[in-house]
Amino acid sequence: MSDKFTLDDLRRIMRECAGEDENVDLSGPIGDRGLEDLGYDSLALLEIASRIQREYGIPMSDESIAEMTTPNEAVTYVNKRFATI
Repeated sequence: MSDKFTLDDLRRIMRECAGEDENVDLSGPIGDRGLEDLGYDSLALLEIASRIQREYGIPMSDESIAEMTTPNEAVTYVNKRFATI
């Protein structure tokens, strides 16, 4: 099964959500960088999760959001949830 949610999907959502530091380049290899290091605080992460829930129908608990510390972890979480819906 191919991934339904990619790093590029997350990158798009991150750009559209509040919290992106103007000096952060999301076009590079961001997968293993910390979301906080990329300029996304807890409020911005909640907005990202809300967008994922609306666009992809993937429920995301506050606990799961707190455990996603890198973009790769977020992509992996969403794709695992796709397998259960």
